[in-house]
Order: sequence, then structure tokens, then C-alpha cells
Amino acid sequence: MDNLRLFAKGGAGGMGYPRLGGEGGRGGDVWVVAKKRMSLKKIKDKYPQKRFVAGEGANSRISALKGEKGLDYEISVPVGITVTDERGQIIGELNKEDDRILIAKGGLGGNLLSNFLPSKGQKRIIHLDLKLIADIGLVGFPNAGKSSLLSKVSHAKPEIADYAFTTLKPQLGKIMYKDFKQVSVADLPGLIEGAHMNKGMGHKFLKHIERTKQLLFVVDVSGFQLSSKTKFRSAFETVILLTKELELYKEDLMMKPSLLAVNKMDLPDAEDKFSELVNQLRNPKDFSHLFEKDEIPGKTMEFQHIIPISAQTGEGIEELKNCLRLSIDEQSDQENEKFSEKQLLNIQNSKLSHVDPSSKYARMEITECH
Repeated sequence: MDNLRLFAKGGAGGMGYPRLGGEGGRGGDVWVVAKKRMSLKKIKDKYPQKRFVAGEGANSRISALKGEKGLDYEISVPVGITVTDERGQIIGELNKEDDRILIAKGGLGGNLLSNFLPSKGQKRIIHLDLKLIADIGLVGFPNAGKSSLLSKVSHAKPEIADYAFTTLKPQLGKIMYKDFKQVSVADLPGLIEGAHMNKGMGHKFLKHIERTKQLLFVVDVSGFQLSSKTKFRSAFETVILLTKELELYKEDLMMKPSLLAVNKMDLPDAEDKFSELVNQLRNPKDFSHLFEKDEIPGKTMEFQHIIPISAQTGEGIEELKNCLRLSIDEQSDQENEKFSEKQLLNIQNSKLSHVDPSSKYARMEITECH
């Protein structure tokens, strides 16, 4: 399961002590805290009522005029959770272990301003939405061979069969390299045309793509047809339509670094079809007549690598693994470089803010020369 609805309530504040001006303790808060070994199913099984209430603040008394704060309630949740309220507004995200988000505040203790009467704790309906966090997300229509590919490049054992929609939930595997570097790969359930409108539970699957660093498109070199009632799509059409689905769901996905694995190269005429696909991808505008106007994305994907493979025979798998590693390393280097540049800029700005106006422009000129 990848989403859960729960009720959270902060603890009520404690009573004040009017005669001596004592203040009641504040009610406890409810938090969600990311833990690696946790799952939404474990939460549901352990707390079937899905109600979480923090402790009440202590009343003020002669021996303790300032009442103690009520006990906080911490809900352990998986890493990779997006927390939203009932209106769908994002409260926060938990991307690494021990990240925490306050979801329900405790009430204030009774005091002079409130006539020594406490306030109730905050009540909230919260949605926990799990999105995979992986280096690479596999994107493709059903039966493109994504599950077979995942089993070839990693130790994951997804269900594999020769029919559409074998993968009904995301699978996560890891590519292990000789230098002990690991690259995580998420096999997402196959999309269908109209996924951006939630056809085939499209939103449920597409959301996981948001939490991957890069995308690996997987297409069948011979093309794809979901059923006898749907239109046959060539490998080129498949790439364009997948791109359009991502664009319509969330345009930001188009900014992710992307690679293309052309699968089933062991089939007859695969070499000719692969050459045709590469030519079409190099000149996509020359083939726009193959599509309806609303099927053409505003921007075509620029693949960093196009790798012909056969998940069945293992052809091209090592090259693909090397390309994925290279792409991830390049992205990591770019991110580190940007971070270093930002740190340097902050230091320079800090220094500039401490120089007198007469020397400021001279200092700026020197900085630009470097």
C-alpha cells in the first residue's frame, strides 16, 4: 500500500490555578517521524483505528504552579512520505531517516489571559502518501520488458509474464558495481495512454516518478498494442506518447536526465527497426504526421544515451549498467559543483557586506576576475 489516511489530535492544555496565578501545562504534539524499516501496512496493522492522540498538559497546582507539558505522540512512518491535509495541501515531506513533521499541535495551558481555562488540541485528518525514492525510474507501457530488465540488472525478483500489467505495484532493485557503488532502480507499473487523467491508476503510478533522480524509458523495438481494441504503436510512437503523458501529468518531469533502453533486440528485424527508431528520434518533426495534434509533446526528450538491449538474452545489459552509472555520477558531480559555487557565493557576499562602500566596487571587480 502507498497511502494511508489517519486522525491526529494534539493533547488538551492543563487547567490554570487562578488563586496563585498558576499556568497549566501545554498539551502534547503529534509528530510523524521517518524510519527506514517502517511501512504504511505496519502502521495500519498495528493501529487499525488510525487514531493518534497526544497527552494532556498537567494542571497547575500548589506544588507545581507551572504544569508539565503533555507527552508528545510520535508516529513512525516510512522514508519517502509526503504529508498532506484533507484539502490536499502539502504539510511537508520526509526524505531521510529521522526527518520529522508536526501534524497536530497541543492546546495551550490555562493562564491569566484565558481566565485560566485551557484550550483543546488541534484536530486533523492527515494523508500519508508514499513515493519511492530511487536513482532511476523505469518508464514504459505494459509488457515493454521493464520487470525482466530489473531482474537482469539487480537482485530484485519481480513477477514476470508475457501479458500486460504484470507489475501491479512498484518494485525496487539495486545495481551493484565492482567498486561497491549502488544505483537503485524502481520498476513502475506500466502506463497506458491517458495515464495523466488517472486512467489505469495513472496518478498512483506517475507520482513515484517524481521521486527518482533520472528516468530510463524502456520500449519494445517492435512496438506496442495494449489490446485488439487499441491502436498499434511503433517504438517511436511509444516514446513520444510516453513523453506526452509525463508532460501532461507534471511538466517538471521533462527536466529529469533521461536514457532510453530499446528492448527485445533478439527479435527478427530488430536491427532495422532500431535504426529506424534512432533516425526518427533525431528528426522527430519529420514524423509529426503520425500523431494527432494533442498527442505531440511541447518538448521532446533528449536522451543522454540510447542503448539497444535484450532483457531475454542479456545483450547490452552491461553497457546499460555502465551508462546508468555514468549518468548518475555526472549528475552527482554537477550537483556538487553547484553546491560549491553556492557556498563560495555566500562567502563572497558575506565578505562584501562587511567592506566599506568606497572599496566595495573594487572588491567586486576582483571577484569577477576569479
